[in-house]
Amino acid sequence: MADWTRRRLIRDGMILLTAASSAWPYRSARSDVAPESFAAALAAARGQTVFFNAWGGDRRINNYITWVGHEVAARFGIALQHVKLTDTAEAVTRVLAGKIAGQMDGGGVDLIWINGENFAAMKKQDLLFGPILHLLPHANFVDPVAKPSILSDFTVPTDGYESPWGMAQLVFFHDTARVQEPPRSPAALLEFVEANPGRFTFPAPPDFVGSTVLKQFLLSLSADRKPFDLPLDEARFDAVTAPLWDYLAALTPHLWREGKSYPVSSTAQRQLLNDGEIDVSMAFNPGDASSAIAQGLLPDSIRSFVMTGGSIGNTHFVAIPFNANAKAGALAVANFLLSPEAQLRKEDPDVWGDPTVLEMNLLPPDMRAAFDALPRGIATLSPQELGPVLPEPHPSWMVAIEARWLQLYGG
Repeated sequence: MADWTRRRLIRDGMILLTAASSAWPYRSARSDVAPESFAAALAAARGQTVFFNAWGGDRRINNYITWVGHEVAARFGIALQHVKLTDTAEAVTRVLAGKIAGQMDGGGVDLIWINGENFAAMKKQDLLFGPILHLLPHANFVDPVAKPSILSDFTVPTDGYESPWGMAQLVFFHDTARVQEPPRSPAALLEFVEANPGRFTFPAPPDFVGSTVLKQFLLSLSADRKPFDLPLDEARFDAVTAPLWDYLAALTPHLWREGKSYPVSSTAQRQLLNDGEIDVSMAFNPGDASSAIAQGLLPDSIRSFVMTGGSIGNTHFVAIPFNANAKAGALAVANFLLSPEAQLRKEDPDVWGDPTVLEMNLLPPDMRAAFDALPRGIATLSPQELGPVLPEPHPSWMVAIEARWLQLYGG
């Protein structure tokens, strides 16, 4: 693809994708005066402190962000502070509170790791600065045709207000020392838990992995996914989601602790697997099991698998709030996160194992060779084994599904 074509897709490609979201009203995102060039942003960024609000529940990710901080300090004179979140909604709430209080500049959230319902909420509430993606030089290495989820986040047009950071696809993993043939469908999973009570669970929603498991079940059990591509139809919610609730009613009594409590995060879930309390875990990263094995967090008998018929996948992003205090610094950090060097390190299973958003045929030969040379790990499935990616439902469905699950099972 020609560079100018790719750039135009990044900037304008969402025009073709807005129809599915038009029924869920948005105000247009705030459009502040952007730097006249990335070079100007880089010059202004020197000496700034960037408060990067990102989930802090995984040691590997935290260590990676620490490395990013060292690099942007040495290269650009930026001090990066990782504000560790348990839920991204915490940061969204702070930005919204600032707007309500009239704080139109000088906000305390400069960069935020985000996607899905939190992005949709920020876009709807006019809380984003941008568009930004067309300003970032390393966006040249992104191909939104090959990875369309770069342009549409849970069916909501990104419109350049997010910069892609990594790819995600839901995978399950099991300990082959205890389970030879894992359950590869909701029906097989129900049979498994009935025969092995207490040996399966999932993180409690709204943990993003736990919520994704609910979506995976819903899409796998539904004969028609078309309703989920559109904003929530409250009148049809009960009927459309009935297969999920019927399934959970049968599954829950056989879960770990009889479904009366759940792991608080995917990290806690993985620890249960490592401790031998459960037989199956999951992650929203195809390389997670191999990375955990490499770092001694799981035994080397762990192997990954996916549900038959495809698994949910998406792109995760970073974005800049409308009232960020260090917009220039945040742009510089977002661009560095997109760099081949940073993406290569992120995909290394010894570091994080998070798949790159870059397109290999757009990279210089030496970087393409470096990605090709990365170890994939003994528990990482090949792209062919991962199978098809199921697009995310519109985020309004997830909000309603989480609320219903919490009402039924949240205690």
